[in-house]
Amino acid sequence: MPTIEINTFIIANIERCFNLARSIDLHVDSMAKTKETAIAGRVSGLIEFGETVTWRAKHFGVWHTLTSKITGFDFPYSFTDEMVTGAFKSFKHQHLFFSQNDGTLMIDIFEFESPFGIFGNLANVLFLKNYLRKLLQNRNRLIKENAEY
Repeated sequence: MPTIEINTFIIANIERCFNLARSIDLHVDSMAKTKETAIAGRVSGLIEFGETVTWRAKHFGVWHTLTSKITGFDFPYSFTDEMVTGAFKSFKHQHLFFSQNDGTLMIDIFEFESPFGIFGNLANVLFLKNYLRKLLQNRNRLIKENAEY
């Protein structure tokens, strides 16, 4: 199972970082390139434990719909979202937050399984893992900018 880990240091308090990371509105802003919108479940504001959000976005020229659910939540230290339905075989995204020095270390751990067996594994190696890493890095850049503003 491919895993992406991204560490982002933010000069802001842990609560601010945590809330920005679970903001539906900020997520939509960070995914403007893919025209991603929240279309069902929690569609704006701060997502909470047990809630779902259904996203619609255009990736690789094709419209996709994906529903994820918040399956873990420990304010302001961590939350986890997992795919309920969507194009992946599965995915799990852990968001971890640690107070450090004069700011917060935000760690994303994104694990996913592609469908289509060996062809999905080949896609992971050739382009998918890098594509997903860039999406997450862009999202984290926007969280950092908003938190440090």
